[in-house]
Amino acid sequence: MPKSLIWILVLVCVHAIGNFFGGWAIIDENQSRLDHGQDPLMPMGTAWFLALFCCGLAALHITCVALARGRRSWVRVALIVCLSLAAMGMVFAFLGSLTAGAPSLPAFLFACMDVAALWTVSGETGRRYFSVRPPSPSPGVTTT
Repeated sequence: MPKSLIWILVLVCVHAIGNFFGGWAIIDENQSRLDHGQDPLMPMGTAWFLALFCCGLAALHITCVALARGRRSWVRVALIVCLSLAAMGMVFAFLGSLTAGAPSLPAFLFACMDVAALWTVSGETGRRYFSVRPPSPSPGVTTT
């Protein structure tokens, strides 16, 4: 496996962890605001939907990372979708921080890394790696 793809899979794992904890942070913040008599960030049903969506996206990220060694072409497509969503999210986070007057360097750096990872996976390196199946075992040879 090329080292650039290993780096991309690590980046996808970091996004999966962030999605999982970010989804539940919204539920926690909403509940905390309700406990203190403040207005919630969003209706509780919407917050639960967003949390479950984030957890599902994190599960898709982890599934892609776990199955990447199998060189399946659908894993490449799923990685492209995941990285596209992550890149858009980071770009929006950076633009939001710019409009708030406090530019976020980590959001900018993650956006740049996501775009570079998306370029790599959708480019020749990703096409070459995910389109080739690993060699199958010879007839009569058993693997355990």
